Amino acid sequence: MLLAAGALTALISGSFVPRHRQWLIRIFTAVVLVATIVAAALQLPAPAASAFDHSFAVDTATGIARILAASGTLLILAVAADEIAGSARESETYALLLFSTTGTVLLAGANDLLVLAVGFLLTSIPLYALIGLARTAAGAEAAMKTYLMGALFGILLLLGVTVLSGLTGTTGYAELTDRVTGAPRAAVTVAAVAVIFGLMFKAGGVPAHFWLPDAAEAASATAATFLTTVPKIGVLVAIYRLAIVLPASSSWPVLVAALAVAGMTLGNLAAYWQPDPRRLLGWSTVSQVGFLLVPVAAAGRSGLALPSLLVYLTGYTVTNIAAFAVSAALPRRRELADWRGLAAARPWLAAALLVALLGLVGIPPTAVFVGKLTTATAAWDGGYAWLAVAVFVNTVISLFYYLRWIAPTYRNGKSSPEGGKPALRNDGPVRPWSTRLAVAAAALSLVVGVASGLLWGVVARP
Repeated sequence: MLLAAGALTALISGSFVPRHRQWLIRIFTAVVLVATIVAAALQLPAPAASAFDHSFAVDTATGIARILAASGTLLILAVAADEIAGSARESETYALLLFSTTGTVLLAGANDLLVLAVGFLLTSIPLYALIGLARTAAGAEAAMKTYLMGALFGILLLLGVTVLSGLTGTTGYAELTDRVTGAPRAAVTVAAVAVIFGLMFKAGGVPAHFWLPDAAEAASATAATFLTTVPKIGVLVAIYRLAIVLPASSSWPVLVAALAVAGMTLGNLAAYWQPDPRRLLGWSTVSQVGFLLVPVAAAGRSGLALPSLLVYLTGYTVTNIAAFAVSAALPRRRELADWRGLAAARPWLAAALLVALLGLVGIPPTAVFVGKLTTATAAWDGGYAWLAVAVFVNTVISLFYYLRWIAPTYRNGKSSPEGGKPALRNDGPVRPWSTRLAVAAAALSLVVGVASGLLWGVVARP
C-alpha cells in the first residue's frame, strides 16, 4: 500500500514540479522505499498470517521479498540520479519503478490465482514503458518485443488460471490444495504448465527469455538494471508458492527442473558470444534464473528449498546491481574490448566489476556462492542429485564468459606516446553515483556472503 500510494503521488506531483527540481520526486521515491523496508522489517518477526481474505500471505518469504524489492529499487535510484536527472520523463520513471515494485511485492505474497494475475500485470506493464523511454530504434524494438512476448505469455497465464479455477471452483491456494487432487490429472498438468510458463516471462527464464537480452542492451541503464533484478524476486517466490499447491502427480517438479537446466545451459552458452557487456549480463540473467529455479523444483521435498531460494535472491540482487552499475558508470564502453586498461585508470571501479562478475559465477566468499551452494544442497536433499550436478557444471562453464570481461579490464591499455604508462580512454565524465553504487553493492555482496549464517537464521525461521 505504501508503494502503490507512493507511485500515484510521484506520478501526479511530477506534473507540478519544474524539471530542474525533479530531484524532489527522487527524494520522495527514496523515502517511500525506505518506509517500505522499515515496515517489512518490523513485520518480519511476527508469526505467519494472511490478509485480504487469505489472498495475500504475510510470512517470512513475503517479508524478505518486500525488503529485497524495495532495497533493490532504492539502489537503482543511484543509477537514475546520474542518467535521467533533469530529463523530461524523470518523475514518470520513478512512478513506473514504484508501480512495478508494487507488482513484485504483490506477486511474492500472492495466495490466490486472481491476485497472482493482477500482480503479473502490475509488474509487467510498467516495464514496457520503462524500456521504451530510451527513445531509440533499438529501444523501440526491445519494447515491442517485450510487449508481444508479455501478451503471449500473459494469455498463457490467464488460461492456466481459468482452467485451474474452473476445475476446482476456487482461486484461493488453501482450497486449491484440497480440491485439485480430485481434478483430472491431464487438465491440471496443462493448467500448471500454462501458469508456470506465463510466470517465466516475468522471470526472464526459458522459454520466455527472448526479450530480456534485447531489453538489457537497448534500454536505459536504469531500466536494464531494474528489469534484470527486481521483478525476479516476486516471480520466483510466486512460482514457489504455486508449486507447493500443485499435486506431485501433475509432474510439475520435472518441468521446473527441466526449465532450470535449460535456462542455466542456454544462458551460459549464449553469453559466450556477446560483445556488448549489457547484452552479456542479459544472457547471464537468463542463466541465473535457471539456477534460481533449482530450489523451486525441490519444493515440498526439502526443507532447505525456500531458505536457499531467499538466500540466493538476496545475493543475486546486490551482485547483479553492482555489475550493471559498473556498466552505467562508463556508458560509452559498449564493447568488451573497450574495457581494456580500466584497472590502471579506475582501480576501484575495476575492483567492483571483479567482485560482481566473480560473485555472479559463485566464487566464495560472495553472496551468490552461498546461494548456489544451498540451492544445490536443497536439490540433493530433495532427491535431484543430477540437478545439483548440473548446478556445479554450469557454474564452472559460466566462469569463462565472465572472464571475457574481466581479462581486458586488467590488461594494460595502449601505450602512451611518452612510453611507460598506459594511455587513458576518453570516456567523458564518469557517472559518480553509479560508481559509488557499484563499489557499495560489490562490498555488500561480500558482506552478505560472509554474514550468510545470520541471513540463513532469518530465512530458515519457521
